[in-house]
Amino acid sequence: MNAKLGLAVIGCGMAAKPHALALQALSNMIDVRGVHARDRQRLERFATEFGFPVSEKAEALAADPGVDAVLILTPPNARAAYVELFAAAGKHVLCEKPLERTVEAAERIVQLCRDHAVTLGVVFQHRFRAASQDLARRLAMDELGAIRMVRVDIPWWRDQGYYDEPGRGSYARDGGGVLICQAIHTLDLMLDLTGPVRAVQAMVATTALHRMEAEDFAAGTMEFANGAVGSLFATTAAYPGEPESIRLECDAASVRLQSGTVTYSWRDGRVETAGAEARTGGGADPMAFPMDWHRDLIADFAEAVKRDQRPRVTGEDALQVQRLIEAIEISSSRRCRVELSV
Repeated sequence: MNAKLGLAVIGCGMAAKPHALALQALSNMIDVRGVHARDRQRLERFATEFGFPVSEKAEALAADPGVDAVLILTPPNARAAYVELFAAAGKHVLCEKPLERTVEAAERIVQLCRDHAVTLGVVFQHRFRAASQDLARRLAMDELGAIRMVRVDIPWWRDQGYYDEPGRGSYARDGGGVLICQAIHTLDLMLDLTGPVRAVQAMVATTALHRMEAEDFAAGTMEFANGAVGSLFATTAAYPGEPESIRLECDAASVRLQSGTVTYSWRDGRVETAGAEARTGGGADPMAFPMDWHRDLIADFAEAVKRDQRPRVTGEDALQVQRLIEAIEISSSRRCRVELSV
């Protein structure tokens, strides 16, 4: 492998901009060998704006010996074929969330990368916020004591124009609505901090505020493998949108992780904060957040590939959060408690 990681990029839609800015910032360690997308006009605009070479065919990038890995930014319904193409060519894969629209399809992608012995990373950039990392470190060092209660609140807003884009908020293209498209980031971070969920009981719905196929509202309760209990609220119908938060009640402190900051309210009366205030894309502009988290995630993936190590976010991590989302949906449709394997 060369000093720089040779990277192919597939897709240049709305989610591509923070990746592009991150790749520009990482030009000392990553060489973007080419960008491919089906929409030719959008591709040319994107490549011109960020100074990346255009590739007419994904197959040419997969065959390029200078390409070590691929970053896949397509909608969920278009990812599997590209994963198969590049993994079969021995290229490592970094994929936007979710891996696919269903757990079964996501499992096939994870197995495909295993079969071809390539590294699979998934874009869950919220783990790379400074506040998230500070909280994860303190939990790992047992500074906070046991987690007893968890509250996840995602009161986001998307206007109807967002869902008027063909396929958005549909099962055929996206695999669902607020859970798999928006809340999945916070739920992944929650699982990274708390460990797995053992059971859920939930309700999902589509409010009259949106015209869309899938859900824009989800609420429920969770039981964790560590004995904690928790609640979940997620929506894209809460105008004008507020930052998402994760709150933990621990033996030694109450913790609030919100807007890029974490606040520790210790039982002895002390209050500490870490991180920096940041917009998180919860309002009318879905892309209103810094690119730093993407930069650090991509850098971590590149280092993992070079050192033949596991990246910070793996395919198995992506399966865990997607199984939780599936359990929430099943609980709602069957109106019952759903157990998860832990």
